[in-house]
Amino acid sequence: MCHSKQMCRGARRGPTQKADALTEPHFFEALAEHMGPAYLRYSFTKGTRNEVSFLVDALSLTPGSRVLDVGCGPGRHALEFARRGYEVVGVDISERFVALGNDAAAAEGLADMVQFRIDDARELPFSDEFDVVMSLCQGGFGLVGRSSDGAADGVVLGGMARALRREGRLVVSAFSAYFQLQHLESGDSFDASTGVNHERTEVRNADGQAMEADLWTTCFTPRELRLLVERVGLSVEGLWSVTPGDYGRHELTINRPEFLLIAS
Repeated sequence: MCHSKQMCRGARRGPTQKADALTEPHFFEALAEHMGPAYLRYSFTKGTRNEVSFLVDALSLTPGSRVLDVGCGPGRHALEFARRGYEVVGVDISERFVALGNDAAAAEGLADMVQFRIDDARELPFSDEFDVVMSLCQGGFGLVGRSSDGAADGVVLGGMARALRREGRLVVSAFSAYFQLQHLESGDSFDASTGVNHERTEVRNADGQAMEADLWTTCFTPRELRLLVERVGLSVEGLWSVTPGDYGRHELTINRPEFLLIAS
């Protein structure tokens, strides 16, 4: 998921079966249920081709590589990878988004290349299966909720790392704490002890009906990202400042809303 003002955000269970252990809904589930396909109207979703093209080049991917998209939303990145010949599994906590992804795959004739399933990013069931494991636009990493102290983000990264094959690569985007603090708006509340920004906003469905929403997003510095990645046993290959729809090897700066990290 990627949201609002910054403009970027089971063991093999079936596509609409939620794990019994996940009894407390994640705050994003209600938002996703309300937005449905209207999520793809937001401007931050319009740069998918640029983002995937950059990653294919930066990762030197060859067709047939297996990709895991953690927090895939309605599947815009997963579907684009599948169109280019990659085998993709997309996981999301939202039943509505998983259904939209599977419907889109079927409509495009991509059901053999990409499947979508319900899973919590904090409880990924995969081990040594994928050439690339990614979480883009705060799909899973950085979206763990109001009480995040870094531990839950580490759990997400740990699960992603376990899903990688030995020569695999991890890719995450994350909100920049530098950018967020420069652009705090009225009503925002940034917790300096956790790096979590709380935002009160509204989201709309396909009929234009508004729903009030609370959003909690963890923001990071490059140093924090490096330390988290090293803690799960990976090495940073690249770390850049990016904007949704403008992925590239841009130098680190305080003036772009996200960081993009590749590790192996």
